[in-house]
Amino acid sequence: MDMSNTQLPPVSSHNPELRGRVLLVAGSDSSGGAGLEADQKVLAAHGCYAMTATTALTAQNTLGVDDIHHVPADFVKKQIDAVFKDIKPDVIKTGMLATADIIGMVAKAFADYNVNRLVLDPVMVATTGAQLLPSEAVNDLRELLLPQTFIVTPNIPEARRLLTVPGQEPPPEVRSVDDLVELGRGLLALGPEWVLVKGGHSPFKADGTVAQTEDEKEVVYDVLVGGDSVTKIQAAYQKTKNTHGTGCSLASAVAANLSMGLDPVEAVKAACAYVEAAIRFAPGYGEGNGPLNHFHSMHTLPFAPDRFVDYLLNRPDVAPVWHKFVNHPFVLAMGNGTLPEESFKNYLIQDYLYLVHFARANALASYKAKNIKDIAAGAKIVTHINTEMSLHIDYCASFGISKEQIEATEEHQACTAYTRYVLDVGMSSDWLALQVALAPCLLGYGAIGKALYESRDTKREGNTYFKWIANYVAEDYVEAVKTGRELMERHASGLNLGQVEELVKVFIHGTKMEIGFWEMFPSTTSA
Repeated sequence: MDMSNTQLPPVSSHNPELRGRVLLVAGSDSSGGAGLEADQKVLAAHGCYAMTATTALTAQNTLGVDDIHHVPADFVKKQIDAVFKDIKPDVIKTGMLATADIIGMVAKAFADYNVNRLVLDPVMVATTGAQLLPSEAVNDLRELLLPQTFIVTPNIPEARRLLTVPGQEPPPEVRSVDDLVELGRGLLALGPEWVLVKGGHSPFKADGTVAQTEDEKEVVYDVLVGGDSVTKIQAAYQKTKNTHGTGCSLASAVAANLSMGLDPVEAVKAACAYVEAAIRFAPGYGEGNGPLNHFHSMHTLPFAPDRFVDYLLNRPDVAPVWHKFVNHPFVLAMGNGTLPEESFKNYLIQDYLYLVHFARANALASYKAKNIKDIAAGAKIVTHINTEMSLHIDYCASFGISKEQIEATEEHQACTAYTRYVLDVGMSSDWLALQVALAPCLLGYGAIGKALYESRDTKREGNTYFKWIANYVAEDYVEAVKTGRELMERHASGLNLGQVEELVKVFIHGTKMEIGFWEMFPSTTSA
C-alpha cells in the first residue's frame, strides 16, 4: 500500500501513545539489562519516544564487562545533530559517556542547543565492578556538565567521587540519612538544579542509621535536594542480586516523567516507585546480577504494583476532592480545639450510627469475597469497627450521652445517603468496587488522624478533642487501614483501564459523601 500521500495525525500531549521525546546519550549493553537497551525499555514502558546517540559498545552480560569499544566523539556529535535537526527532544538523559573527549563534546553541544532539561546519570562503574569512565574524565564531568544539568542522579560512590577534589580527602562514609542530604547539598553547589542521591549502596536500619549486617538492612533512602527543598524517599530493602541497570533505569524514568510534564519531586517519586517494583518483579535472568522487569506495569495500568491507592489519591480529578475532605474546617477546628462542643457531640452520635452500616458493608464484603484470606480480612475490619464503636460509647459518656440516647437518635439524611450509597455499591457492583466505596472513610480518618497528630497547629493540652484524634493513630486503627489498603492493592493488578475509571468515580462520590457528613455540623460558633 502506498503511504507517501497519507497524512498522519500530529503528536500532541493528548496522545497517550507518545507522551514525551527523550534523547539518550549513553553506551550499549549487549546483555540488554543496562545502558541504552534498558533506557529504551523504560521509555517504552512510560509511553515515551526514545532517540539515541551511542557513545560506546560493550561486550557484557550479567557476570561482567568483557570489552568496550568507544565511539569517536565526532561521530557521537553527528548522532546528536541528526536528532536535533529532525525531532527535538523534550529531555536529554546521559549515561555512560566513556571518554573525556565525549564529555567535552556533549557539554559544548548541549550549550549550543540551549538544553535546559538534562538528566545526568554519572556512570562511572558497572554493577559488576567494571570501570566505565576513566579517572581523568571525572573532572571534566564535574566542571563541564554538572553546571548544565537539571537533575544529576549519582549513587553514593559516584557522589563521593564527584565531590573528591584531587589532593583532598573524600567526603566521609555515609552513616545516616543526613549524610545523604549533605552529599546532595555538596553536589548542588557544583551547579545542577537538582541532585538525587541514590542510597542503594547503604541500606539503613529502621532508626535511620546505616546497617552493619545483612540482617539489619531494612530500608533504603533516596534523597532529592534542590534549592531549599529536601525530599526523602523511603522504600523497603530488597535482598536481591537483580540490580543490573538500576541506575540507568531510574534516571531514564525520571527523564520520562519530566518529558510528560511532572515537576522534579513528583518525577523522582514516581521513578523510584517504578524501579522499586522493577527490582521486586525481576525475571531472574542470568548467572550474575540480573536485569530488572521494565514492563511490570504494562497491563494497561497507570500505576505500579501495590501503588493503586497512591495513584488514586494523586489523580488530578481526585486530589482536590480528597484535599477538601481531609482539610475540612470541621477537621481543622477539631485540631486547634475551637470546634463547638455541640457540633462534636452531634457528630459522635451520627458517626456511631454510620459505623453500624459501615460494619454491615464490611460484612457484605466478606460475603462477596471469593477466598478465605479476603473473607478473614473483612471480618478483621469489622472487629476493628466494633472496637471503634466501643470508643464512641466511652467518649459519648464523657459528654453525658448514653448508649440508649445514641441508638434512639434519628439518622441524619446525609448519614443515610452515604451509608446506603456504600451498601448499594456493594449490592450492585463487585467486591473491589465495595472496597473502594469504603475507602474514603477508612483511609481518610487514618490520614486525618496522622496529619492532626503531627501538626504543629494541633492543640494538645486542654483540647477536648485530642483524645479522639489520638484514636486514629493508635495501633488498632493503623492496622485496620493497612488491612484495607492491602485488600485493594491485592486485587487492583487485575484491573483494566475502564475498570480503573469506574472505581475512580466511586471513590470521588464516596469522598464527597464524607464531605457532606462534615457539613452536617457547624465548625464555628454562630455570632
